[in-house]
Amino acid sequence: MTKHLLLLVGVWGLSLFSHPAWAQLAADAIARKYAETIQESDLKKHLFIIAADSMEGRYTGSQGQKKAAKYIANHFEQLGLTPPVADGNAKSYFQPFQMVERRIDNATMSIGNEAKTFLKDFYVLNYSAMNTPTSLPVVFAGQGEAQDFAELQAQGVSLQGKAVVCFKSKTTADEKAKQARRLGAQTLIIIIGNSQKEFDEDVSFNAYYIKKATKQLVQKTPPEQSIFFVSHPTAAQLLGIEASNLTEKLTIGTSAAAPVELSVNIQDKLIWSSENVVGLMEGTDKKDEYVIITAHYDHVGITNGVVYNGADDDGSGTVSVLEIAEAFAQAKAEGNGPRRSVVFMTVAGEEIGLFGSQFYTDVEPIFPLENTVVDLNIDMVGRIDDKYKKLNNPNYIYLIGSDKLSSTLHQLSEEVNQTYTT
Repeated sequence: MTKHLLLLVGVWGLSLFSHPAWAQLAADAIARKYAETIQESDLKKHLFIIAADSMEGRYTGSQGQKKAAKYIANHFEQLGLTPPVADGNAKSYFQPFQMVERRIDNATMSIGNEAKTFLKDFYVLNYSAMNTPTSLPVVFAGQGEAQDFAELQAQGVSLQGKAVVCFKSKTTADEKAKQARRLGAQTLIIIIGNSQKEFDEDVSFNAYYIKKATKQLVQKTPPEQSIFFVSHPTAAQLLGIEASNLTEKLTIGTSAAAPVELSVNIQDKLIWSSENVVGLMEGTDKKDEYVIITAHYDHVGITNGVVYNGADDDGSGTVSVLEIAEAFAQAKAEGNGPRRSVVFMTVAGEEIGLFGSQFYTDVEPIFPLENTVVDLNIDMVGRIDDKYKKLNNPNYIYLIGSDKLSSTLHQLSEEVNQTYTT
C-alpha cells in the first residue's frame, strides 16, 4: 500500500496545493485518509480482470483491448468522472484514433509543358496528398535555414501559396518544411547534390524508404505540405538558370519565371482503430489547470496461441490509475476535491510505438497543453526488483524524469518520499 500512498500524495500535492506550505497540508490526516483507501485487494480485483486471458493480451486494435477500454470507461462512469471527449452532440470517455498504412500511389511534376520522371528527376515523401495537379509559383530560399527565411521576410517576399526551393543541408527536411509552412508555403522542394549522379545515388540509397508503405496516425486535418526532392539539373530548369551556375549565381528570393505543377496521390489502408480512455475530475478555483495521470492499458496480444497477459506491463499501472481515480472521487464527494482539474487517462498503442500518447499530444489534445501542469505516467508499478526482494521490502518506486523538465516536480517527489517512507 505504501507505494500507492506515495503516488496518491504526490498527485494530491500537484492537484490540490499550489503554495510553499503544501507539504504541511499533505501531511495531515486528509491526504492520508484517501491514500489509505487504495488497498491490495482492490488493485488485485481490477488486475485479475484487466490481465485475464479473456482480454487476449490487449493488443492495440484487438477485441481484447476494446473490452479492456470498456471496463475502464465503466469504472470512470461509476466514479462520476466527466466524459471529456466530443462525440457529435454527446460526450464520451473514448478518444478514438486510427493507424493507416500509407504509400505513394502516383506523383507528378511538370515544368512548363515537360513532365518530369519520378525517381529520375524527383521523388516525394508521403506526408500528405495533393490529389489535384496544382500549379505553384516558385521562390528560392538558399539552404532553407532559419536565417534564410528571415532574409526572405526582410526582403518582403511572400511565401503564401508558393513552392519553396532550397538546398539540402544539416537541417532536416521536416524542420525546413515546418519553417516554410509557418510562412504560408504550400510545398517544399529540396535540391539533392550538385549533379545528376549524386541524385541517382541518393535515390538508390533511399529507394526502399521512398517506395515502402509507412504507418501513420490519421489526422482530422492532414498536413498541408508534401516535400519534393529534385536533381540538380531539374532544379536548374525549375529556376531558369544554367546548371553550372546554380550554386554560384542564385540569390535568396529568386523567383522562377514559370510555375511548377505538382501532384501526389496517396493510398491509405486502415490497419486498426483504437482509443484512449479519458475521465475528468474538474477542479475548483484552478480548474483551468490540468494534472494528468496516465498509464498504457495495451499489451502485446497473443503469439503462437500464448496469451501475453501484461499484468505488470502495464496492467499494474492501469489499475493504479483506476484506484487513484477512486480515491479522488471519494475525496471530492466528501468535500475535499482538488483545486486543479485531474485527468485520468489510459492510452493504447504504447507497445507498438507510443501512438496513443502521440495522438493526444501531437494531433488532438483534449485539454490545452499550455495549461497542463504535469503528466505523471505510471508504467510497471508492479515490477519486482532483485535488490529490494533480498531486503524483503516491496515498497519502492523507480521515478524517471522528474528532474529533467521541472525542479519543482523533483522537489515535490523528494519531499513526499521523505515524509511518507521510513
